[in-house]
Amino acid sequence: MSLEVTYLGFHLPHPLVVGGGPLTDDLDMVKRLEDEGAAALVMRPLYEEQIINEQMAEFFLDESYGESSAEASSYAPDSEVAAGHDEYLEHLRRVKATVGIPVIASLNGSTAGGWTSYARLMEQAGADALELDLYHAASDPTTSSADVERNMIQIVTDVKRELSIPVAVKLSPLFTAFAHFAHQLDAAGADALVLFTRFYKADIDTLELEVVRSLELSTSAELALRLRGTAALAGRVKADLAVTGGVHSAQDVIKATMTGARVTQLVSALINNGPGHLRVLCADLKAWLAENEWNSLNEMRGNMSFDKIPNPAEYERANFRMMFQ
Repeated sequence: MSLEVTYLGFHLPHPLVVGGGPLTDDLDMVKRLEDEGAAALVMRPLYEEQIINEQMAEFFLDESYGESSAEASSYAPDSEVAAGHDEYLEHLRRVKATVGIPVIASLNGSTAGGWTSYARLMEQAGADALELDLYHAASDPTTSSADVERNMIQIVTDVKRELSIPVAVKLSPLFTAFAHFAHQLDAAGADALVLFTRFYKADIDTLELEVVRSLELSTSAELALRLRGTAALAGRVKADLAVTGGVHSAQDVIKATMTGARVTQLVSALINNGPGHLRVLCADLKAWLAENEWNSLNEMRGNMSFDKIPNPAEYERANFRMMFQ
């Protein structure tokens, strides 16, 4: 039973990729993940805002309070906890030196120049590929959806022009015409589309009058949205498709493959179960393939996509209509 796949041009032994998150922050954990069979690693995103905040903090520390007395030192603003780009690039180099599997850097920029300049630095630091974490809050009433999408397409075009390594694009599901937008990203040269970003939950502390953010670990219940998005794109774009969010079991991987995904990214499942869960999933996948008489994952890929099933409406309006019957 073959679990082999290709993703971003890399030949991988199976579709289980470690997604961007805290697991790749520690070199010992990175090595354990490789030893347990991880096909590839995606690093935690570098956020351009963190770099800007760090630079501003250093400016105020060095310039604004440079002439202050020792007694006034407590007034200096605290430095940002998040690592700057130098620390990120150094960690990327160390991860690359630690493992032999593909290492995918991740970037969330905020300016046109930032996207391209930091992307180049990541390639120079040894990244095998780059995942662009595209996100726009869409809270500015003066910015249209067309403007947001046009800007994102330009980002992908510019980054692809600058790099020689493959570029994946991680998306949120919050687009009015998602399939059309994905098709435009595909035309702009995206080598892969990753579905979907998981968001922090925002709540309100009514006593302290503060916005409280939290990010809970995913469950398999989150997979359905990813399956629908992948099924809508499979066979309609040239880019590879990846599913992230809600992948915990072998059945989740099978479902993602059937809708058209080449790889699945795991974070919460590995935090819950440890790196050894990768071996368990591989064994379960092989057992399921044998039991159901499939020779490989490639053989079944996309057989439940919009282009392959007799009635694609089962994913769309038919499901909506049934809710009210």
